[in-house]
Amino acid sequence: MAANGRTVQDVSPHEFVKSYAAHLKRSGKIELPEWVDIVKTGVLKELAPYDPDWYYIRAASIARKIYLRGGLGVGAFRRIYGGSKRNGSRPPHFCKSSGAIARHILQQLQEMKIVEVDPNGGRRITSVGRRDLDQIAGKIAIVAP
Repeated sequence: MAANGRTVQDVSPHEFVKSYAAHLKRSGKIELPEWVDIVKTGVLKELAPYDPDWYYIRAASIARKIYLRGGLGVGAFRRIYGGSKRNGSRPPHFCKSSGAIARHILQQLQEMKIVEVDPNGGRRITSVGRRDLDQIAGKIAIVAP
């Protein structure tokens, strides 16, 4: 249990992802791929992300989603982070996000022992990962209503 008895479910998702992304960046355990500054996050996007720390934010968000609901794999994250592709004068359609980004982040989180491969498919949070995420959640002052 985290300090003050707070877990990831008890705090604001936005505040938690910001805090955990800052923690990942400070720890230096995630190595950024060389393509991180030029890659688009999906076919549906026209430009690369403006935020230089977008990779850490995506990693924190993925870790939180696995904490809350295990068994998620690359295909699930492609759907979660996908969106509407604008086709100009033609109608928009749903399009999945990049699988390489999700795969690389999941591999990085696996090396850090935050997540592990679930025998039923996808990934699940480890006890070490649960402890780390709950520690970050315990430090957040703003509690979700």
